[in-house]
Amino acid sequence: MEQPTYQNLLEAGVHFGHLKKKWNPFMSPYIFMEKNGIHIIDLNKTLRMLDEATRASRQLAVSGRKILFVATKKQAKEIVETEARRINMPFVTERWLGGMLTNFSTVRKSIKRMKNIEKMKTDGTFERINKKERLMLTREQAKLDKVLGGIAELNRLPSALFIVDIKKEHIAVAEARKLNIPTIAMVDTNSNPNLVDFPIPANDDAAKSIQLVISTITASIEEGLGERKKRREEDRVKKEADRQKSGDDSGEGEE
Repeated sequence: MEQPTYQNLLEAGVHFGHLKKKWNPFMSPYIFMEKNGIHIIDLNKTLRMLDEATRASRQLAVSGRKILFVATKKQAKEIVETEARRINMPFVTERWLGGMLTNFSTVRKSIKRMKNIEKMKTDGTFERINKKERLMLTREQAKLDKVLGGIAELNRLPSALFIVDIKKEHIAVAEARKLNIPTIAMVDTNSNPNLVDFPIPANDDAAKSIQLVISTITASIEEGLGERKKRREEDRVKKEADRQKSGDDSGEGEE
């Protein structure tokens, strides 16, 4: 997988931070300069930390773990959902429900309810209930699907979170920290990078910047998934060869 170049980051506007008056002092190591009252992010640092984040993401994918993508801000939602669906990873793009991680068992109950209503539509239950009940159940399902649809197949807590804008998604960050779930995140100049394990100093407001960073992360996950599939296939072939060999050996000397 090719990492983006300095020029790619520049063209996507990854270097544009927030107004100086909105800065978080903890971001000072990642700020290159100030121009017209706006902080400019040091793209050399971004490249280095993006590389660390992609390595971590790839390794998680190789070991078969799930990374939950979180982005509820308008300019990031569609990008994140599209990329997460492409690599079959869970996502939250509508609203972060308080307790989504720390009270995961309750969330799973809501997902089960959503799936049960889906089942009612196909198993004949809907034909046996009146129009009003059908309408209420359909509305309930739509409401649940909007918030929980992206994590419907998440049967256990994710192994990591990828977050766009840790200031906006502070509840998700806090829950992950409480449960010691590693976090990878785009961190702008108004945020505290010390709150996440793999901060990527970047403009988290511009769609081009978000797209570039997320595409890089998901490409590394895709590569990791491919490596996992390859290893499993090699193991399967080896086991089959060993099985045949042991069968041949046991037959030797028989008349």
